[in-house]
Amino acid sequence: MPFQKVQPEKLSRAVVRQIELLILRGILRPGERLPSEREMAEKLGVSRPSLREAVAELQERGLLISKIGAGIFVAEVLGSSFSDALIRLFADHEEAVFDYIAFRRDMEGLAAERAARLASDTDLQVIDTIFRKMEAAHSKRNPADEARLDAEFHMSIIEASHNVIMLHMMRSMYDLLREGVFYNRQVMFKQRTTRGTLLDQHRAINTALQARDPQAARAAIEAHLNFVSDALHDQHTADRNEEIARQRLQHEEARG
Repeated sequence: MPFQKVQPEKLSRAVVRQIELLILRGILRPGERLPSEREMAEKLGVSRPSLREAVAELQERGLLISKIGAGIFVAEVLGSSFSDALIRLFADHEEAVFDYIAFRRDMEGLAAERAARLASDTDLQVIDTIFRKMEAAHSKRNPADEARLDAEFHMSIIEASHNVIMLHMMRSMYDLLREGVFYNRQVMFKQRTTRGTLLDQHRAINTALQARDPQAARAAIEAHLNFVSDALHDQHTADRNEEIARQRLQHEEARG
């Protein structure tokens, strides 16, 4: 018979599997510091030696890293998604900006559709909470907080879609967005009327999700990102036109 005696699982293996799942599901994020050894051992209900054994295994596999004097951190496992050469190529060519937005539109439209169907009530509460923070930040003159919450709002929808492959892939894409590789998000907020329009679009997305309407959620995401693409195109055109106009003015002034 093919049966074998069941062996009790080592505590360290149970710890490894729990931390693996927290990373896989995006609950523990790249760069996040873990609690102290004492605190973690207490939370997990295991001895410090068992915890150390689990942490050592996860470090060996590249999921955790130790920083001297700072603690244990989740490794930046997404850092290799794009090579440095490719990132520089993205940054140097305007067409990459619009391809990026088109990619986001397709992927986030799917994520919103899935979230409307699959999100738990708590997932939808998270999305709504972030949107309410966006509304509060909208009244501030400095758009930085609103821009940060904008990114968090979109990521919360992807998290609520409950697809771990999409989650990690899109987190990698958003890291590049935050670094300004694809575009500076504050370009979108040069005019207060644009900020108001963007907030209304996020409100429409949130409303569709809270109503659990997959088609409306996808349509709202697509309309929003089409607007972003058009607005950035208009801004790029305006910047180019202004540069040409300044050259003409300098030339006329030089002629006397």
